[in-house]
Amino acid sequence: RSLLAVILSLILSPAFADETAPPPNSNEPSTIRVLLVAGLETTLSSQMAGTLGEFKAALGQTVAKDAVLARFDCAEAQARTRVAAAELTMAKQNLDAKRNLRKLDAVGDLEVNMANTEVQKADGARALAQAQSGYCVVQAPFAGRVAKVHAKPFQTVPAGTPLFDLVSDGALKVRLNVPSSLLPQLKANQPLDVDILETGKSYPAHVSAINARVDAVAQTVELEARLDAAHPELIAGMSGTARFPSAND
Repeated sequence: RSLLAVILSLILSPAFADETAPPPNSNEPSTIRVLLVAGLETTLSSQMAGTLGEFKAALGQTVAKDAVLARFDCAEAQARTRVAAAELTMAKQNLDAKRNLRKLDAVGDLEVNMANTEVQKADGARALAQAQSGYCVVQAPFAGRVAKVHAKPFQTVPAGTPLFDLVSDGALKVRLNVPSSLLPQLKANQPLDVDILETGKSYPAHVSAINARVDAVAQTVELEARLDAAHPELIAGMSGTARFPSAND
């Protein structure tokens, strides 16, 4: 065989064609990995330093909005609130006395104004003490389920310590990343089918948000979709694939 024939056979061989040809469906959002996430999720942390007392929440437990999840031992905070309330009462009594003396010209306007300032200061201290007493109770900001418990009953924790991970109930969100080259074809409310690995079922969804920024390294854009309905068997953290139906489907 001549050298030219050998070169032509290599160029036309399937292996060479596979290496040079673009990947199949490179411009079609066919099958893309997805992750299910809750509509709302948060980590509840301690707003004060103290010792945990009552501990009501457990892993996987369903809780209502404003339900008490834990309480701190707050004898000290409650005592500060009572002291602040007493100081406010005393400041108000002093102000009343100054005003009565002012009517008799026994004191000047400056003393009355100073007494009024002391009332405002004491009222602010009382409000601060009440706010700090509110930190003694950890409540659920929304209805959902406890996804993780970080602390233990009777544990002493500093301020800012994570206590619970909470995820909301209801329809889950779908997060996925698609090639940025498909951005011109994507639009809000675009339908897609989500196949979940853990259940082996397919669920209809619609695109709800498109990220305003492209990942320059991965050359992808993040999408968020909403399942069309809530499904009891689905929980946050499940994964699978998304399929964008073609115009012929």
